[in-house]
Amino acid sequence: MRRPLARTSVRDALDSAVIALTAAGCDTPRLDAELLLAEAMGVGRATVVADPGRPIEPDAARRFADFARRRREREPVAYILGRKGFRHIELAVDPRVLIPRPETEHAVEAALALPHGARVCDVGTGSGAIALALKHERPDLGVVATDVSDDALAVAAANAARLGLDVEFVHGDLLAAVRGDLDAIVSNPPYVEDGARLAPEIVRYEPALALRAGPDGLDVLRRLVPDIAASGVPFAALEVGDGQAAAVGGLLREVGYGDVEVVRDLAGIERVVVARR
Repeated sequence: MRRPLARTSVRDALDSAVIALTAAGCDTPRLDAELLLAEAMGVGRATVVADPGRPIEPDAARRFADFARRRREREPVAYILGRKGFRHIELAVDPRVLIPRPETEHAVEAALALPHGARVCDVGTGSGAIALALKHERPDLGVVATDVSDDALAVAAANAARLGLDVEFVHGDLLAAVRGDLDAIVSNPPYVEDGARLAPEIVRYEPALALRAGPDGLDVLRRLVPDIAASGVPFAALEVGDGQAAAVGGLLREVGYGDVEVVRDLAGIERVVVARR
């Protein structure tokens, strides 16, 4: 009688994947491999880390091989998993939307102190990260979210439905389609310079519309700031790129926002410009 083939262990699968992902240039090969193997096995990452000798079922091994292949091609882990955590919620993500970044959480934090019942608009909502995080943490807020991309709004609306969060989604450029008075505007707009070199994960998979914004990365912000002023809101929080905070702060002062402060992210980069009047 033929002996059954030995199953691959967690340790062996991870070691092999880490070597391949390292060779492919992935920044965090061990973490990536652990997350993808856990997903393939239907367990938590802690289980993978704690039980390296655990055998992997053949179906799970095949799923992991496919996940690892996609990651070697530099597809982002969040797209492979189909989800990304953001503050206290989990968002479904795919190549129709930008993957939410930790630095964007600072824009949410800046808006958490808004008055009770304030109506806030998330401009360029993408996956819905800012709008849904605000509604989740401040249910009293009236939250509107806009995007120029129908595809992005479909992702955001699906996230809202799955999370049970009541957010109004509006298709349009910046604030053009928003009706009614607003009390605050929060945005993570495109701010990457056209010529900036980006990681393969971003260039190959993430939507350029949500990233690029002209030679200096300020094309969208130059259009957004006058719209913010015209809306009459007393508060705005805008995520910006490294080195852009002074210029954006200047734009806001020019349109009447005398109180401008800058919030640094965990890397020390001036990341969110907060304006009040």
